[in-house]
Amino acid sequence: MQRVLAARCAAASLKQLKNPRAFFSTSLLFDDTQKQFKESVHQFAQENIAPHAAKLDATNQVPKDVNLWKLMGDFNLHGITSPEEYGGLGLGYLYHCIAMEEISRASGSVGLSYGAHSNLCINQLVRNGNTAQKQKYLPKLISGEHVGALAMSEPNAGSDVVSMKCKADRVDGGYIINGNKMWCTNGPIAQTLVIYAKTDINAGSKGITAFIIEKEMPGFSTAQKLDKLGMRGSDTCELVFENCFVPQENVLGHEGKGILSLLTYCLLKYGLYIYIVCGRFILVCL
Repeated sequence: MQRVLAARCAAASLKQLKNPRAFFSTSLLFDDTQKQFKESVHQFAQENIAPHAAKLDATNQVPKDVNLWKLMGDFNLHGITSPEEYGGLGLGYLYHCIAMEEISRASGSVGLSYGAHSNLCINQLVRNGNTAQKQKYLPKLISGEHVGALAMSEPNAGSDVVSMKCKADRVDGGYIINGNKMWCTNGPIAQTLVIYAKTDINAGSKGITAFIIEKEMPGFSTAQKLDKLGMRGSDTCELVFENCFVPQENVLGHEGKGILSLLTYCLLKYGLYIYIVCGRFILVCL
């Protein structure tokens, strides 16, 4: 009861403010460089993303007359946390959060897809990929020429990701993957995907391995595009693996260690970005 009363008091206080958004101002938290970065991303997002936001959510697809991924790549937004040698900016997560906030201010759908591309895919490659993998995949992902995604959830393994059934059997030169992944953000348009599969079904969380999947790999396909209640402009679909061969060099990290990167870093950081997207929604409503 006390929490309810406190929430009501806070809401009443906000209504009395002449400019509620100023109450949440982050300007005091940033130095001059960060403020300048925030202003530049804000201007970019309002000029290049906001005009398409309504159509994105109404049609459940990106307009064909504009390539937002390439525009964001040209503006150096995809590789904010990536090393400069691969085309990134080599900045920290604060800058990434600032970009997420301003992009989400213009369009929540684009913000969600941008987070999946730049954090779940690109940053996973930065943190866990070897030199050859980074050289092969990062430049095109950072430039916006390619779109990235990450898939862990399955029809019967959502929050309980360890119970996944997607299986990767070791064969000569690599692995054969069979199974399905569900609710994959950017799945319909991604050229590079990070996915998780069981390489040892008896090892529990220690039997999960991360793999880099390329769109053209035989045996890999995307199924139905999923419609959603909100953020409809963020493409989402099911992934299907039917005897999909993945070469050994496409193992991301080490066999059986996929759960470490997934739970200890990937989901924690992406959870923060989701809070930013939702927080920006609240401020826009105010």
